[in-house]
Amino acid sequence: MGVAAVVLAAGVVQNAYAAKAQYGDCKVTGKWASDPIKPAIPGQLTVEVNLPAPGWWNGNSPSTIKSGYEYCMAANIAYRAGLPKLVVKNVGWDGLVAGQTKNFDLALSEISITPKRAKVVQFSTPYFESTMGVLVRKGSHVTQDNIRDQVIGVQGGTTGASFVANKLKPTKQVRVFSGEAAQFTALAARQVGVAVNDTSIVLAQQGKSHGMLHVVGQYDTGESYGALFPKNSPNVKAVDKMIKDMIHDGTLKMLADKYLAAAWGASPNSVPTWTLK
Repeated sequence: MGVAAVVLAAGVVQNAYAAKAQYGDCKVTGKWASDPIKPAIPGQLTVEVNLPAPGWWNGNSPSTIKSGYEYCMAANIAYRAGLPKLVVKNVGWDGLVAGQTKNFDLALSEISITPKRAKVVQFSTPYFESTMGVLVRKGSHVTQDNIRDQVIGVQGGTTGASFVANKLKPTKQVRVFSGEAAQFTALAARQVGVAVNDTSIVLAQQGKSHGMLHVVGQYDTGESYGALFPKNSPNVKAVDKMIKDMIHDGTLKMLADKYLAAAWGASPNSVPTWTLK
């Protein structure tokens, strides 16, 4: 077989794999297998997430998710890596950011890049800028002047919890919850007066609260989200390139416009920026 025939045959095989690739409802961009990686499990991209995460991962369990910003971002990574299968694993938040989860390629779960976390895991280049949002019940009179005197609920192990404890420093005891769902349930049930979490997360909760909850302010903390990898992952460089390419070619903007704006029902730019008092 000549060189041209070998190249043609390889192209046919690649096109066959690309045609079989299934990534839910996601539209993929870029070139198939342009940036190969070394997957933890051959033939698939294994991605971890802490659910629920509306707008980012649309569904409450891995088997029901077919769309969302981070899900479709993962689909585009799988496509560009030449992996026809995308497998989603729902894991606990604390174990994820502590580097305790195993047998996965990367995690996409609105994870803020911090020096403390980077000691036990690796991060990609940033793909989304984040601020800290203040969620209250509709009709509450919480302002930047009186927030310190409220009972504040946070999600344990998050940068929101650190921000409240170390920067906001409320006068009343902070309530710490194991996950977003418990945090927001406590707010709706009047167990806390305020829920502090990433603005992207609280906006999504506002969007599905049927008008019961409202984001009244946000603090600029200079945070960014990054993909999380197991320590010493061989795939950081390749995924960094993919993320930069998806920023430059408009893929991530397209995903934000399609999934986040719809889930939030409001732009982060419409939320007043508060300062610490």
